[in-house]
Amino acid sequence: MDGAAVAWDALGGDPALLSRLSPVVREDTLPARLPVRALARSCAGVCALAAAELAALRTGRDVPHARVDDGAVAAAFASERHLLVNGRAPESFAPLSRFWRTADGWVRTHANYPHHRARLLAALGLGDGEASVERVGARLAGLAAAEAEEAVYAAGGLAVALRTPQEWAAHPQGAAVAGLALVGRERLGDGAPPATAPLRPTATDPLLPAAGLRVLDLTRVIAGPVATRTLALLGADVLRVDPPHLPELPDQHADTGFGKRSATLDLGAPADRRAFEDLLARADVVVTGYRPGTLDRFGLAPEALAERRPGLVVAQLSAWGASGPWSGRRGFDSLVQVATGIAVVEGAPDAPGALPAQALDHGTGYLLAAAVLRSLSERLRDPADGTGGTPVVRLALARTAAWLTTWPAYAADPWLTGTDGPLGRLRYALPPVSFEGGPVNWERPPGDWGGDAPVWR
Repeated sequence: MDGAAVAWDALGGDPALLSRLSPVVREDTLPARLPVRALARSCAGVCALAAAELAALRTGRDVPHARVDDGAVAAAFASERHLLVNGRAPESFAPLSRFWRTADGWVRTHANYPHHRARLLAALGLGDGEASVERVGARLAGLAAAEAEEAVYAAGGLAVALRTPQEWAAHPQGAAVAGLALVGRERLGDGAPPATAPLRPTATDPLLPAAGLRVLDLTRVIAGPVATRTLALLGADVLRVDPPHLPELPDQHADTGFGKRSATLDLGAPADRRAFEDLLARADVVVTGYRPGTLDRFGLAPEALAERRPGLVVAQLSAWGASGPWSGRRGFDSLVQVATGIAVVEGAPDAPGALPAQALDHGTGYLLAAAVLRSLSERLRDPADGTGGTPVVRLALARTAAWLTTWPAYAADPWLTGTDGPLGRLRYALPPVSFEGGPVNWERPPGDWGGDAPVWR
């Protein structure tokens, strides 16, 4: 539960409420070298705790116990892999989304979306009819990994060179990410929040802490949609809006569309823009998952939203963070794993590896939902305590990756003790065999070897 304490602190939660969180540990879930199971349990757990806190505030009841079961968490963190559509299993990655050998190492590409696939091919000088694994592999094999990364990015595609954790730490973007909070939280402006009718007390059963809230969902792929899917589970009216010229992958929509409604609007078209502004005027929460700055031209920068709609909860998600040389780059979980050294840690000497789930996506998604819920709890707890203004929360896949790769190592200190005896001062491990009322330690320390008489006491 140490991870939950870290995440809950990052969310600004009361540490006393951690006693309301009960884990069910299953050691056979999400096997990995890195502590993926602990990260997943922590992210889902604090989201459940944030939901329980808000439910208690809205009903006047005690904070209910939140139970987080590793089995359920592991299944949810691989939801896109467990999905069946009419008995058919979706394809998680397109043929050109994979690791490739380069002249000096490895690079990973992401080409699930048709426009990203086209840009990858264009960067390599290949036409659509040449989009075979063999042709792409041959082109990339002649390039250095960093050269391939830059060439594909310049063409608007997605490719990331494999780096070790040490190389990422020395990279300017790695340094920028290291300076970010796990959950960025701030308030813009000091005006009073809008009418809190959506947060009025509710007696719904089952407890739906987000009942009555309108959430405008401007996210794509996994992390953002997982956050809004969770808010929909908790009672929010979630409307996802996508540009009509960039349709979501059907299987991805099927996995993350639960509880939500889906619409398309072209914000460059006057009629669609007016419809969007009507939605925004009545929204309580806006969640965005595009690159920082991408939506600013539509008046959706946090500062603009704070001015237009004081009190609106603004939640932003990005791949690489809002600062640093890569802040404007596209990114996905698989690519962040490669850049940050996770693929090296999880790989073999002759090939990179991957986490057992898109844990950065799912984990960040649950943290994002928790951050929204906590922002609402802070407002509801005492609207006059200075929590006015517009709460803004920011999370990044790369920051979640930094948390995973710097997770505190196992420390045996709590299970070690010391004693003086014939051999001198000893530090030793306490026995693992214990039961209520039974012994907790040995009665005597070891003596000199061979120094006892061969008789029973």
